[in-house]
Parts: sequence; structure tokens; C-alpha cells
Amino acid sequence: MTVFRILAILLAACCLMGITTRSEEFLPDPQQEAKARSIMEDLRCLVCQGQSIANSDADLAHDLRIIVREQVAAGKSPDEVKHYMQARYGDWVLLKPPVKTSTVLLWLGPLAIFIAGGAVLFLSARRLRREGGESLNAPEAGSGDDIL
Repeated sequence: MTVFRILAILLAACCLMGITTRSEEFLPDPQQEAKARSIMEDLRCLVCQGQSIANSDADLAHDLRIIVREQVAAGKSPDEVKHYMQARYGDWVLLKPPVKTSTVLLWLGPLAIFIAGGAVLFLSARRLRREGGESLNAPEAGSGDDIL
């Protein structure tokens, strides 16, 4: 019976850890808070790397949210806040990094891989058609009939 109690306590503790949220300094002005939230959606969590800082629970994302709110409270425009974060953390902090020579591979890399893969498939298919492929002999061709 004690094992079940221990498991119940551990389960309850895990659930409470998931429910608790840290208190953040929300801006008192709802318009400023909305502006800050929209900026946060465009900034990448440097720990999670696939999430915006608005959706991340990482400590660094929490710190970045505080910085964004401070900048917005100081009257900075969204572009000024993004430029501040970009100057401080580099292009990687932006979920949509600008196209420039240092990020061209990031933008064109997936397209280049897709084109290269298509070219390999096309050339392989073309080569197989040219070779004509090996035809099956009579026993091999009949062996599939028993499966059907």
C-alpha cells in the first residue's frame, strides 16, 4: 500500500510542476503587452531553437521576454527591439533571419538539397531506362503468383 502512496505523491508532484508558471512582469498597459507579445513571437529561443521566446519555458527565454518588455515599456518600436536583440545575439535570434551573404545558405540550402535530390533521382531513373533493366526469367516471374 505504501508503494501506491509514494507513486501517487510523485504523480501529484509532477502534475503540480507542470501546472505552476513563473510570475513574469506583465506590462500594465494591454496595448504595450500585446505589442511585446507580437515581438516575442518573432524572436527565437536560443536554447530550444525551434520555438519563439513567447512559447518557451527556458530560463533564457524568460530573460529575453523581460528584456523585450523593458524595451517596449521604454517606448521602442518593434523594429528597434528586434534590432537590439539582433545586435546582442546575432541573426539567429530572429525566427525569420534577413537574407544576406552570411545567411544565404540558410535560405537557399533546403532548395539546393531538394534540387540535388531530384537530379539524382532523375539521373538514376534515366540510367535504369537506358540499361533496360534485367528482365525476370520464367521461374522468377511465376514465383509472385503464389503470393497473390
